[in-house]
Amino acid sequence: MDKLYFVVGSQDLYGDECLRQVAADAKVMADFFNEKLGAKVKVELLPTVVNSETCIADMRKVSCDDECIGVMTWMHTFSPAKMWIKGLQELRKPLLHLHTQANEKLPYDDIDMDFMNLNQAAHGDREYGFILARMRIAHQVVAGFYRHDDVVEKIGKFVDVARAINFSRHLKIAAFGNNMREVAVTDGDRVESQIRYGWECNYFALGDLVAVINAVTDAEVDAKMNEYTSKYTMKTTNIEAVREQAKYEVGLEKFLAKNGLGAFTDTFQDLHGLKQLPGIACQNLMGKGIGFGPEGDYKISALSAVLMKMAEGRAGATGFIEDYTYDLTPGQELELASHMLEVPVNFAATKPEIDVLPLGIGGKADPARLIFDGVEGDGVQVTLVDMGTHFRIICADIELVKQPKPMPKLPVARIMYRHKPNFQIGTAAWCYAGGAHHSVVSTALKREDIAMFAKLTGSEFIAIGDDTTEECLEKLARGE
Repeated sequence: MDKLYFVVGSQDLYGDECLRQVAADAKVMADFFNEKLGAKVKVELLPTVVNSETCIADMRKVSCDDECIGVMTWMHTFSPAKMWIKGLQELRKPLLHLHTQANEKLPYDDIDMDFMNLNQAAHGDREYGFILARMRIAHQVVAGFYRHDDVVEKIGKFVDVARAINFSRHLKIAAFGNNMREVAVTDGDRVESQIRYGWECNYFALGDLVAVINAVTDAEVDAKMNEYTSKYTMKTTNIEAVREQAKYEVGLEKFLAKNGLGAFTDTFQDLHGLKQLPGIACQNLMGKGIGFGPEGDYKISALSAVLMKMAEGRAGATGFIEDYTYDLTPGQELELASHMLEVPVNFAATKPEIDVLPLGIGGKADPARLIFDGVEGDGVQVTLVDMGTHFRIICADIELVKQPKPMPKLPVARIMYRHKPNFQIGTAAWCYAGGAHHSVVSTALKREDIAMFAKLTGSEFIAIGDDTTEECLEKLARGE
């Protein structure tokens, strides 16, 4: 299970009795966090930092333990921050600064200097906050009494983001084919994204995947078809086309597992050896947490996998989507988002239907796909673009809505949403910011989750929502 190490700061100025109390209070807190957050993470207490040596040892343990996703720190007493410098220089995991104390209320009738010296997080945490700022260490601060529900909730959100960052640092992506010809926004610096996010994106020959697909047995296809029929409604009579997609999914699963891959891209310009463009295969794999990017979009493939990991355990849907077309009825503007085939099954509001219909791109046989209408509710739309000098994460607040009318002739799954604060400002801000047509939409995550991820990974962050104004557009237009 994932670990979150808990490191408490003090010093030896106040004697052994004080340090024993610090250790006892820290254990009580660690036990409480395990009770409240045990479904997400195991909180493990490390020795109290009283000098540079203990800090170095603690931070090395945090950084070198593969099961550890991050560290939570708190200064019980005044812990002089110079003793933290060398240890923090060793840290390679996300850091949460918990600004709290062991007691909720002051003992007004009994408080004395011994109490003051022991319980001085207001002093110690400010000293610690300075050194984090001075060293320019990206971190998250959570302030409040540690037993309060809002504090526990915020720590839980940090755990989700830290888990996603840890996943990101180990993520490997298969690029079957290259970036779609002439398209700019889906491309990017793969070396820099590995430095920044840990993504190992490498080319894999489509022929090698086709060889695995061609070796899939009828029994394996039968098992996959049983999975499909148990989850979806079979609308088509062209069962062979559906079996072809099942064969693709089995082959992809084998290939990804063998190579330790958590995400992949394809492109309809490189389908040599395949009879269809993968449809159900991609939709179903995304439903299992595998990242996907069409048209060679490795960034959105990785981002979708990372945000699906971040959203694990939360109610709602998360996955890749593409901006397509609008309903521009004044005051009721909506966006219809979809893709040629690969809309994640995560977004299905009702039981998806399997159908085989023509596809006017790719030059292959009619592919099988899942068709459904999307979920409703408040959500975020997130994309990541390469600005040449840095990566930019753009996050827009949206409202997913039910489609106003049926679309019986549209042969793909789709979702519809309303931009905030309105269509004019929301879409203009997206364009000014350089937002891509590929994004990750989530009704499970919130802007604050994406902002924390951007901060802890050193990414530029631009938010769009009800607080975006015409003045904000002017600043975005000027690159401010």
